[in-house]
Amino acid sequence: MSRRLSWIKRHPALTIVAVLVLLGVAGGLWLTITYEGEVRRADKRQDALQPFYLPPNPLPAGRVGSIIRKESLGVNVPDGGQGFRILYRSERSNGSSVAVSGMVFVPPGKPPAGGWPVVAWAHPTVGMGRSCAPSRTSDPLSHVTWLGDMLQRGWIVTATDYAGLGTPGSSSYLIGEREARDVLNSVRAARNLEPGKASSRFALWGHSQGGHAVLFAASRARGYAPELKLVAAAAAGPAAELEALLAEQSGGAIDWVIGPEIFVSWPVEYPSLSRKEVGSNAALSHYRKAASECIGVPSLLKALALNKFEGGFFKKNLLSVPSWRSVMIKQMAPTLPPSIPLFIAQGLKDEVALPNTTALYAQRSCRAGSNLTMAWMGGVNHLKAASTSGPFVASWLFDRFAGRPSINTCDQPLPIAPAKASR
Repeated sequence: MSRRLSWIKRHPALTIVAVLVLLGVAGGLWLTITYEGEVRRADKRQDALQPFYLPPNPLPAGRVGSIIRKESLGVNVPDGGQGFRILYRSERSNGSSVAVSGMVFVPPGKPPAGGWPVVAWAHPTVGMGRSCAPSRTSDPLSHVTWLGDMLQRGWIVTATDYAGLGTPGSSSYLIGEREARDVLNSVRAARNLEPGKASSRFALWGHSQGGHAVLFAASRARGYAPELKLVAAAAAGPAAELEALLAEQSGGAIDWVIGPEIFVSWPVEYPSLSRKEVGSNAALSHYRKAASECIGVPSLLKALALNKFEGGFFKKNLLSVPSWRSVMIKQMAPTLPPSIPLFIAQGLKDEVALPNTTALYAQRSCRAGSNLTMAWMGGVNHLKAASTSGPFVASWLFDRFAGRPSINTCDQPLPIAPAKASR
């Protein structure tokens, strides 16, 4: 023992290093055990939820928006409201029926004459694993931080998961026509959940992928859901100008976030697309696993690592391949007519839905005569776009539900030069 003490006294630095190494090994083992335990608990929770998300086969007869199943979310909803997990009927682009999961939040008390107005929320890219669907997460309210403000104003809030996310089937990721139907049918589902409580008057609100969905839903609402009255639409950091966005992001780490989900969804909807034609070897090997990862800061860091150590996701620019470019053009967000007030919030530090691409959409919308209100948020990145703009969106929508005119900002200069349009 005395010899060991003597050695420690003679080599204090080495002793500290040895202790740190041992602590690091122990800490690593503790983190591994903790992580594996969390994974097991999460898997057990998803297994328990799975029966709710497996739709009957065949689906029961009913119209789009009809409720297949409902249950309480089992969480404390702000302002004394209620939260429901639902499975409802929607349809694909070809008109075939599909079951879609989601959530509906209802304010407390007696609804006004004609029912509570409805706000249909469309969520951003979250990943395609079963636990990524917002209604299946352990903290579903984390996706709707502005919810209390809207319930307090007396609005029902719907939140679709989109078809193929949470439920079996092909994903509708960045396929505007399918997203639009899922969002609009979530409003119908709210009206069918507790008949008489939801008004036919509704607004749309979405972020990122959800902004893309909102713009398509707003453009399709009158023709697809004529019994509903769209009051306004709002989007934060929308994936509106896909052509410019993917062109500017090409070769970067974000390819590993967007690319895998496009590879899962688009070739199913458009069978002529070939993944081998545009995907790198790393992409073809990893896209399904990468798509199943739930999106968050760790996922973005993983994307950076994949990009750095395994190479880029695409071996060709999608714009250079006619079949892929054709599909991309189909998924470009439409401009809206002046009869639909539109609010767009865009963070100037957004690293995903780049500000100059949103500026391009704003420019295109203004030239088309859209009734656009733009809000540029200095210092706000992509992850914070919806939570930061949520209170402003609630206030803006309140005025639209009240019938007040919106302020068109098309006469104001853009704070950033628009991205270059290739068309």
